[in-house]
Amino acid sequence: MTATPTLDRRREDGPGATRRPQAVVTGIGVAAPNGFGAQAWWDAVLRGENGIGPLTRFDASGYPARLAGEVPGFVPEDHVRSRLMAQTDQVTRLSLAVAKEALDDAGVDPAELPEYAAGVVTSSSAGGFEFGQRELQALWSQGGQYVSAYQSFAWFYAVNTGQISIQHGLRGASGVLVTEQAGGLDAVAQARRQLRRGSSLVITGGVDSALCPWGWVAHVAEGRMSPGEDPDRAFLPFSADASGYVPGEGGALLVLEDAEAARGRGARVYGSVAGYAATFDPSPEAGGGSRLGAAAGLALADAGLRPDQVDVVFADAAGEREADRTEARAISELFGARGVPVTAPKSMTGRLSAGGSSLDLAAALFSLRDQVIPPTTGTERPAEDCPLDLVIGTPRTGVELRTALVLARGRGGFNAAAVVRA
Repeated sequence: MTATPTLDRRREDGPGATRRPQAVVTGIGVAAPNGFGAQAWWDAVLRGENGIGPLTRFDASGYPARLAGEVPGFVPEDHVRSRLMAQTDQVTRLSLAVAKEALDDAGVDPAELPEYAAGVVTSSSAGGFEFGQRELQALWSQGGQYVSAYQSFAWFYAVNTGQISIQHGLRGASGVLVTEQAGGLDAVAQARRQLRRGSSLVITGGVDSALCPWGWVAHVAEGRMSPGEDPDRAFLPFSADASGYVPGEGGALLVLEDAEAARGRGARVYGSVAGYAATFDPSPEAGGGSRLGAAAGLALADAGLRPDQVDVVFADAAGEREADRTEARAISELFGARGVPVTAPKSMTGRLSAGGSSLDLAAALFSLRDQVIPPTTGTERPAEDCPLDLVIGTPRTGVELRTALVLARGRGGFNAAAVVRA
């Protein structure tokens, strides 16, 4: 086992330092391919219900990959004001619905908060594809003014977060992070920083979707998608038969609050975000390999914990042989071979881009609440070169769960790790 890095805490914890707010989660909203709504999704996860199936959003018959995780039972008109329907796309509509669920779950009325006390910090990465495609279609069909892809994406990210802010009157510090699959954890970390700077509540996490022709071409061009046609065997994290990932849509938004403020209003608390760290992989030419393990160790140091105090790891689970080997090696070096239970409930949803790691964070919090580890489905046993205690088939009960580690990797070398505690 490798030594856990240490952090210098003198600036915040030394003599004369001000109180360091503890960030707690008081509300959760979810949209996922195997359940719309947090409890419906969690029940489906514990049943091992697969949300991956043939792509229906458009005709994908001519593409080499045709499976996706689509959110079921979502009727935008039930959640989005009619005047916004023409101005929004799938990502923004899902985000508005999920944000409302999270606030309702937290039992908080933003109107009762001080005017600039609450904000929104989200992540996004692939959702701008649908918006960008619509801009191009307008250009082609109507001769509209040209807008570059970068302008489209930047405007989309601002609109997505801004719509949540406007709908709920959240005028505090806000922002958007774009680090692909790692974005959900990075956004929560930024929200935690805002609490330390004086905010009392932040809606945070990520919701994403690129299930449109332009987004699908981008996935295909990368060459990492699974070509499998059996929804139950296409996405197999840590399996010797792994052949790539399946894209999905959705994610989770969390209500993050200062613990004292939450206690003051009698809020129900799911758990605390006790630690976080991010690292960046060097370029292949520079060498040095993955720094995911370093992110995990630094997150534990930030939480003031040892590896043997972690009860479960929610893996990034790329579903690609080399990436899975790399992650398994990082986990084994930190905890020892098969030294900690590991799970990947995203095997039931596919990889959700910026929504994936925040959904894993929600799963970790529900696991701590219910004292159960959800299963990894599809994978029948981990490959020999992935020496993990992988929870497969059915949920694992009878274990005491106090601390969970969530890992995430984003395209381009982003790594993030977060520690949540009951």
